[in-house]
Amino acid sequence: MLEIKFIRENTEKIREAIKNKGVDLEIEELLEMDDKRKEIVKRLDVLRSKRNELAHAGKNGKPSEELIKEGRTVKGEIGELEKELEIIEKQYLDLMAKVPMVPSSDTPIGKDESENVECGRWGKIKEFKFKPKTHIELGRDLDILDLERGVKVAGYRGYYLKNEGALLVMALMFYAFKKMAGKGYLSMIPPTLIKEFALFGSGYFKGRQYNSETDEIYEVATPDKEESGVISKERKFLVGTSEPSLLAYYSNEVLKETDLPKKFCGFSQCYRSEIGSYGRDNKGIYRVHEFMKVEQVVICRADIAEAEKFQQEMLALTKEMHEELGLPYRQVQICTGDMGAGKYKMFDLEAWMPGLERYGETGSASNFLDWQARRLNVKYIDKNGEKKFVYMLNNTALPSPRIFISILENYQQKDGSVKIPKVLRPYLGFKVIKKK
Repeated sequence: MLEIKFIRENTEKIREAIKNKGVDLEIEELLEMDDKRKEIVKRLDVLRSKRNELAHAGKNGKPSEELIKEGRTVKGEIGELEKELEIIEKQYLDLMAKVPMVPSSDTPIGKDESENVECGRWGKIKEFKFKPKTHIELGRDLDILDLERGVKVAGYRGYYLKNEGALLVMALMFYAFKKMAGKGYLSMIPPTLIKEFALFGSGYFKGRQYNSETDEIYEVATPDKEESGVISKERKFLVGTSEPSLLAYYSNEVLKETDLPKKFCGFSQCYRSEIGSYGRDNKGIYRVHEFMKVEQVVICRADIAEAEKFQQEMLALTKEMHEELGLPYRQVQICTGDMGAGKYKMFDLEAWMPGLERYGETGSASNFLDWQARRLNVKYIDKNGEKKFVYMLNNTALPSPRIFISILENYQQKDGSVKIPKVLRPYLGFKVIKKK
């Protein structure tokens, strides 16, 4: 969320961002709503001041009928205006929630993912001397992935990881988690069942409130009970990544500049409804409803150069892990039409997947500047004693299913076995997955 003063002073930039990011918002409607809101507030201030004057006028004696009548009229007018203001405030906040962050000047302008820009590659794509199998075939033949029973038990996009497959994914997660800790990121296992404000604050709702038609988040139907035993009115949701939980850790708090930056890595189960991608990547486990992931979050000072440095640092760590795993990848800068409304700059890493015969997203680093911090109300006091909103960034350090796919397909052997990347062997105790 941006400040209305900034929006008014940068109307053309905001209008351009709305257009380039494909946001459904008319900036003029927002500004008109703000004008109405301000006008009502002014009128209310005048009426409340008059109400106070009338109350004091009758203190020295019994108020006259005229004063009583006028007081009732003013009270009624205040009540009507307060109702009107409540409606307009809601409409105003709904519109404000849609205002996008102005992207960086070097962000490519484009309508969708087809116009993202490749900006680097690493590794040589393996040329097999035999017909390579897909991860689906390898998973079935090695008895490490069961899709049929996954669908039977969990429904569309359900799956079971089994035997060495389950061990391999757990090794991947611990490898990434340990790597992040060694690089100075505070290890966390955060809540995966969280309140609505954290998801709105981090930008996982397209509007101000959850909409099951557009937001790829699962809402939990069963209500909680408060400590007192009373049924809670709080709506609860399953996270699609640990990012919202980590970002909300300091919500409504004021940090010290000397405490920054804050660096977190979170391990969590992740849940996504994938409603916007129905019909895409139906086969295998490239696109699923639940998976595990290690996520990075950085909270830093309100300094663009510093934020960009941390974004590159997080990207470098994900690249390092892809390289240690021996997975060819490419880096892509995301265009305006494919990045979220709140993002300032965004890069993806995509590992090569022989079965798909293409690169697939296995990492994503986003810089939001203060867009999320304003929603979550996270500030810091700088050296001059001034309160400022922090800048927030996040990155997918390592996701479980897609890295699993890339390892199986890139490390497969002619006899149908799959070698284990050297960096993971200490966590597993075996070097190869063979047929039973």
